[in-house]
Amino acid sequence: DCPGKEGTGGRKRNLTLLRNKLYMGERRRTEPVVESTTTGDHGTLRRSQSDRTEYSQKLQEKMAPQVGSSTPAIPPQEDEEVSRRMMARRVKIIAELMQTEKDYISDLDLCIKEVIQPLRNKQIARFDVDGLFSNIELVHQLSAKLLSLLEEATTDVEPPMQIIGEVFLQIKGPLEDTYKIYCYHHDDAHTMLESYEKDEELKQHLRDCVQSLK
Repeated sequence: DCPGKEGTGGRKRNLTLLRNKLYMGERRRTEPVVESTTTGDHGTLRRSQSDRTEYSQKLQEKMAPQVGSSTPAIPPQEDEEVSRRMMARRVKIIAELMQTEKDYISDLDLCIKEVIQPLRNKQIARFDVDGLFSNIELVHQLSAKLLSLLEEATTDVEPPMQIIGEVFLQIKGPLEDTYKIYCYHHDDAHTMLESYEKDEELKQHLRDCVQSLK
């Protein structure tokens, strides 16, 4: 039969009702179910905690090595080569870390000997040397201590036995205490330096120190 306008409109209304029913059905299947309205927010909280626990368990299962996996085992020779490369890389990183610390200490040495001490010796009334450089001498002492501990942990010690993490755990407290002071005064020191650079006399003293560094 050839439907008229009324038949067409009726089918459109029926399709609209059907879509609404399907949409509501999808919502019922996907929305979380609360056990009872008497539980209030606590019921939702328990569900949320349960979901997080379940997700955590599934994540741990995915990350755990699969027993009896079909992935072919790595031949012993290749496994040894991978271990050798990883150890060589570790040795290189430790050496680079120690060299960086040596360079840092060398820079601090120059700063103290060629800048801080000469400025102190001049006893310039308007120049606050300690305010400008904060506790940089303590930073120098701590860096020297860190390097000494790293050398102690690596000298005449086979690479697999070089446990440098223990060094950082040992010096963690002093590092935090020293750099907290340095960082706390950093902005003030920067502002102070900007003001000194606007004063030609003080600026010349800074130029002299920079020239001696060069």
